[in-house]
Amino acid sequence: MSLSRVSVTAVRNLHPVTFSPSPRINILYGDNGSGKTSVLEAIHLLGLARSFRSTRLNPVIQYEQPTCTVFGQVALGDGASSNLGVSRERQGDFTIRIDGQNARGTAQLAEILPLQLINPDSFRLLEGAPKIRRQFLDWGVFHVEPRFMGTWQRLQKALRQRNSWLRHGTLDAISQAAWDRELSLASAEIDEYRRNYIKALKPVFEQILSELLQLEGLTLSYYRGWDKDRELTDVLAASLQRDQQMGHTQAGPQRADLRLRLGANNAADILSRGQQKLVVCALRIAQGHLVSQARRGQCIYLVDDLPSELDEQHRRALCRLLEDLRCQVFITCVDHELLREGWHTDTPVALFHVEQGRITQTHVHRE
Repeated sequence: MSLSRVSVTAVRNLHPVTFSPSPRINILYGDNGSGKTSVLEAIHLLGLARSFRSTRLNPVIQYEQPTCTVFGQVALGDGASSNLGVSRERQGDFTIRIDGQNARGTAQLAEILPLQLINPDSFRLLEGAPKIRRQFLDWGVFHVEPRFMGTWQRLQKALRQRNSWLRHGTLDAISQAAWDRELSLASAEIDEYRRNYIKALKPVFEQILSELLQLEGLTLSYYRGWDKDRELTDVLAASLQRDQQMGHTQAGPQRADLRLRLGANNAADILSRGQQKLVVCALRIAQGHLVSQARRGQCIYLVDDLPSELDEQHRRALCRLLEDLRCQVFITCVDHELLREGWHTDTPVALFHVEQGRITQTHVHRE
């Protein structure tokens, strides 16, 4: 799948704009502050109804405008198309339209328009909180395991009930046992989906990483959130008193983590910023391969400031891997000459100059 048309209104410093990207490689270039990243942000809004640059809406919506809006036409894998629209208001409300109908939530958007983001903050996947890695993991599981979403909703409901009981003691013993059992059953299913996904992801990740970087001793492992040798029901019973003192459930899939280690050390403590970026790129490209295998369509990559912290050798290697995915890619940079060469002659490449919030398609000189 790919975006065949994008219209953006009132997103940051962008003028109202409509453009038709290439189904494969799209390079957006211009000076710092010209609006390149805002274009990627608009596409991110279209796919997830939120920004990747700010948790607050006010900076995203153009000054003195009540709302920002992004429309997109998506070419689906079977030759059909789908029309998406997302509108965000300053008060936090949002409207999602899919083929002229109001959508219930963002999961429908994510299913139609799966997005992968690679930006200068990508290293946070390694050195940030476990929540960031769980989100990465569950994004992949969501797109390859159809049963995941329903089980995830069951898990969240059971977890909310148990945490409420821990704080307020409003459940009787029978109800408490029933919710503990539901939590344990849903947790076991989530754990199984995650384990199967990691089993499929690891060899693909290792192969892709070897094409970007030689790192002897780098390992990727999965921690499920509780003792691997004990059933969650036993762990919950043993930790009940402490859970009551803390006011929340401490063990379970909500505490899961991905662990990348270099020898005996946390990889984030050893690797340079450039190496971390390449490891994260390998993880996200590996996810793209798994999504492509599981679905008719493919995810769309948003790559902000690709040349940053990468030398020419690694830049070319990353571009080749993105090209081999045969999916749609949006790349921003200041100097497009750094990315002009190296693409296969039969790969469609579109070049867009972004200047003071305006986007102009320019001619691509292929040698």
